[in-house]
Amino acid sequence: MDADSLSLLTQRLRAFAAEREWDAFHSPKNLAMALTGEAGELAAEFQWLTELESRALDPERMRRVQEEAADVLLYLVRLADKLQFDLLEAADRKIELNARRYPADRVRGSAKKYDEYKEPGGA
Repeated sequence: MDADSLSLLTQRLRAFAAEREWDAFHSPKNLAMALTGEAGELAAEFQWLTELESRALDPERMRRVQEEAADVLLYLVRLADKLQFDLLEAADRKIELNARRYPADRVRGSAKKYDEYKEPGGA
């Protein structure tokens, strides 16, 4: 998603909420809670699937996954709008931070968290 697309989506969501007079309900706390609920619904679509099954969803489950993923995105975009921060800029900063935390030459092929790595030569 580029900045123009995200800006258009933000504007559409803002208008959607305004038309329904939902702005009073869209506090950062409420949006974060709604986002968490939708993320749980997305996760539930994968619950009990094997790794292989999770990579080859049937069309109906794929439709549900897409809808739940969209809900997560929409609440996240709305949250960023209400808190007035650039979501793409925040994502860029986070990728840069993760690049420092997880240098490719040290973490390649590993799922360890950044604080589980020992410095070269460290104890």
